[in-house]
Amino acid sequence: MVAEAALHPESISPGALKTEDEHRRDICAVGRWIHERGYVASTDGNISVRLDPRRILTSPTNISKGMMAPDDMVVTDLSANKLSGRRNPSTELAMHLLIYRLRPDINAVCHAHPPTATGYAAAGLPLNRAILAELVVSLGCIPVAGYGTPGTPELTEAIEPLVQSYDAILMANHGVVTYGPDLLTAFFRMETTEHFARVALVTEQLGKQVLLSGEDVEKLLAARARYGTQTAAVAGAKCPVTSNDDADRVTLTRRELEALVDEAVQKDRARR
Repeated sequence: MVAEAALHPESISPGALKTEDEHRRDICAVGRWIHERGYVASTDGNISVRLDPRRILTSPTNISKGMMAPDDMVVTDLSANKLSGRRNPSTELAMHLLIYRLRPDINAVCHAHPPTATGYAAAGLPLNRAILAELVVSLGCIPVAGYGTPGTPELTEAIEPLVQSYDAILMANHGVVTYGPDLLTAFFRMETTEHFARVALVTEQLGKQVLLSGEDVEKLLAARARYGTQTAAVAGAKCPVTSNDDADRVTLTRRELEALVDEAVQKDRARR
């Protein structure tokens, strides 16, 4: 019954102007959502909300995100000093604080390990190909940050160059972090990232991706204002990769590649 209540549309509403108690309940709801969707396992993941210019409300460390209660949350300042709470804050709070510092427009951060998107992160592959119109509009593309040891300054250093230009980041060999003006938006961006990763993987398994053209992407980017989409996503070289960028790319099957290699070897032997 608790899980069903958490998934009820009215269990969390958009907007960042809420009481602290409302934010506590919202973090618990999003924690259950990411746990039930398999975006985290065990005690993985962390969620936070900016309460005001001086205070952050964060999920605690060492607890399943699907089992949190409102009074488990921890309040810290912007230097990660605990102000209140019976538990300790997330060990990856520094990542959240970096995002809040660099992005005054951001009021919520969600970090998880959704399997497909995390697979791309582990492979070092960005989600930057224009194969879904909705992704172009909502996030533009999703880059991969270099690897940084979780819970250390290495992690914040790895994502820092990307935070101001993107609203979702794959973290190499780690997971995904998304953020937004409120917690519902941050969660939706996590859900969108994993959905896009699944679609991208299917196209790769099918052996074919039909990319949108540069002109198509320009129209979608122009439509953001009409849709009311607010995002930091940039559009530039290879973000996202369009059919125009892919025009000179040649795709070969394994058999075709092996045949070309054999042919090159035979020609080389003939010349000797």
